[in-house]
Amino acid sequence: MSLATRERTQTPAPAGGLELWTWFFMRISGIVLVFLVLGHFTIVHLLGEGVDRVNFAFVAGRWSSPLWQTWDWTMLTLGLIHGANGLRVVIDDYVRRDGLRAALKSALYVASLIFLLLGTLIIVAFDPAKGS
Repeated sequence: MSLATRERTQTPAPAGGLELWTWFFMRISGIVLVFLVLGHFTIVHLLGEGVDRVNFAFVAGRWSSPLWQTWDWTMLTLGLIHGANGLRVVIDDYVRRDGLRAALKSALYVASLIFLLLGTLIIVAFDPAKGS
């Protein structure tokens, strides 16, 4: 079969409900994350002196601006939820025992919430004056 006549196979969108919304979220958050991560990588690792300039003063300077706090918090939040949702799908696909699946998903939700709260606390409560 030639490349021109081969049918394209796609995973169809779920019929509705929560799975449809998580399907949309994965696509939209993935696109947003590409721009957030590439912007972060360019600013932190490529511009200026590169990664050698990244220290406490650099982070303190960035996080003194609400723009960069919001940028980093959005990247953290979308990345964490995007990854947790992907892992949830993997657990649903590959773990057959109901009890184990429920335990793994519960652990995933608790760990994700803890990381989200800790990351948010760090970004919001960061005080550059305490590092001096």
